[in-house]
Amino acid sequence: MNQKEQLLTNIGVVSFTLVEIGEFLDTHPDDRKALEYYQHYLQICNQLKKEFASKYYPLCMDEVICDKEWTWGQAPLPWEGGCK
Repeated sequence: MNQKEQLLTNIGVVSFTLVEIGEFLDTHPDDRKALEYYQHYLQICNQLKKEFASKYYPLCMDEVICDKEWTWGQAPLPWEGGCK
């Protein structure tokens, strides 16, 4: 697995973790430990996405860094192998 694929895998794992913690928080909104856990993984996810966007291309439109050029849309499309 190359570095790009590893970053995408890590983003997927952390994103899944956030969804699971979010579902737990839906039924346990006062659980401080779960909220701290969520915040911790949210920071990790944001950092991974920022790293991926700086090395390759943004995964979400809100990650576009447009100080020099518009980078949204540079990723390969699914039929071009973008979802491997």
